[in-house]
Amino acid sequence: MAPNLSAHMTVMQNAVQRASKRLLRDFAEVEQLQVSVKGPGDFVSQADLRAEQSLRDDLTKARPGYAFLMEESGESGSENWAWRWVVDPLDGTSNFLHGIPHWAISVGLEKRLPDGGSELVAGVVYAPTVDEMFWAEKGTGAFVNERRLRVSGRRELQTAMFATGIPFAISPLAQRRAFLRTLDTVMPQVAGVRRFGAAALDLAWVAAGRFDGFWELRLKPWDIAAGIVIVREAGGYVTSPSGGDPREQGDVVAANPHLHPALCEAVREGVGAG
Repeated sequence: MAPNLSAHMTVMQNAVQRASKRLLRDFAEVEQLQVSVKGPGDFVSQADLRAEQSLRDDLTKARPGYAFLMEESGESGSENWAWRWVVDPLDGTSNFLHGIPHWAISVGLEKRLPDGGSELVAGVVYAPTVDEMFWAEKGTGAFVNERRLRVSGRRELQTAMFATGIPFAISPLAQRRAFLRTLDTVMPQVAGVRRFGAAALDLAWVAAGRFDGFWELRLKPWDIAAGIVIVREAGGYVTSPSGGDPREQGDVVAANPHLHPALCEAVREGVGAG
C-alpha cells in the first residue's frame, strides 16, 4: 500500500492530472492540431504549450515562490531559488502527433543544497492514456498508482531487456556513431533492445521492472528529472556512463544494481571508441 501523499506530491499529482485532461482531448483530435516544426523529429504543438501553461498555473498557485525549468519556456523565477520544478509537459511528442498512445507528463522537484548544488527530491511521470501515475519521493519508495515498485532482479545480460533512445537526424555525428557502437556491443548480448520514444517512461519502466536497463545520450534535464528519483527509489542506479551525475551532460545509464556496471561499460566503450 502506498503511503499518504505529502503536500508536495499532492500538488504534483493534481497538476499533472489536470493538464492531462486537455492533452487527452487534443490526442483524440491530433490531426487538427496546429504544429510548428522546430527541427526533424523535434516538434512542438499547441498541445505542449497548453499543457505547460496549465502546469505552470497550478504549480505556481500552490507554491508561488518556486522557480521553473520547463521544456518550452526555459528557466523562470529567482536565480537564488530554494526549490525548482523541472517540467516536461509532453514527453513523447512525436508519438503523440502520430497517434501513438505512448507519452507522458513529467514533473521533478529540485532542492537547493547549502553548497550551491541541488538534489532531486520528488518526481511524477504520468501516462494519461493508460492512467499510470509513477511517483516517488526521496526516502519513501517508488510507486505506480498504489502499487510499490522495485527494479527487476535479473543478473544475466542474456535474459535482460534494455531500452534506449535513437539519436535524431540533427544529432551530432559523434553522438550517432557512439549510439551505433554501443548498440553493436549490447544487442548481441541481451534478450532485446526497445526504442519507444519517451525517455521519462523508459525510466519509469526500469523502476517497474519492465525494462532491466535504459541508456541514452544528451538528454535534457526535464527528460530525466522525475525518472531519476523514481528509479533510485525503486532500488535502481541512475548515473552517467562514468558513474557521475547524469544531469551534468544528459548522458544516462539506468539499470538494476546487477546489470548497471555492464551497461555503463558498454556505453563508455561506445562513446570512447570515437
